[in-house]
Amino acid sequence: MSRARAANRIVLFFLGLWLVLAILLGATGRIAKLPPPFPQLVLLALTLAALAAVYLLPIVRKWAATVSLRALVAWHLIRLLVGAYFLFLAQQATLARAFALPAGWGDIAVAIMAAALLLSLSPGTRPRRTCYSIWNVLGFVDILFVVVNAARIGMSAPASMAPLLHLPLSILPTFLVPTIIVSHLILFRRLYKGAGLHSVGLEA
Repeated sequence: MSRARAANRIVLFFLGLWLVLAILLGATGRIAKLPPPFPQLVLLALTLAALAAVYLLPIVRKWAATVSLRALVAWHLIRLLVGAYFLFLAQQATLARAFALPAGWGDIAVAIMAAALLLSLSPGTRPRRTCYSIWNVLGFVDILFVVVNAARIGMSAPASMAPLLHLPLSILPTFLVPTIIVSHLILFRRLYKGAGLHSVGLEA
């Protein structure tokens, strides 16, 4: 087994373990009991921990340098489901519309653009990498807006954002959003600074 494949399997295992732990934590109801700004601090801490792992742990650094860029983009297809659920909750008046509507439509747009990239282009040439880079900037700005808007509304009207602290949405701050942010940062590094066009990750 190559080092890249070994790194991929190890990282996928720990991502799966992280997801299970996030689900179990949400099931205990402990996340729902956290008053602002502690949910936001949890999200920040997990994001920084994941980013530190990418830079400090050799096996994770190897994975980040070789994982398929298309696989990283494909992870963002899940934002279609999240966005649709946000819109549903806004319609049911159970989640603040000032958050749910822009977050929902933004996530749906990013996911649709990701699907279009995956269906039509591979990042194997410079013009195609430019398309991936534009999508990455838009997706990163969107997720940052979602995080900031959620924190702003959560601080002023915590009850209106309560669904984000209960399953299934509690996995957003404890798993999904940190992995989305870090995947964007990995894409920035790979697309702008440099892996060559013939690296394993770029052509996969």
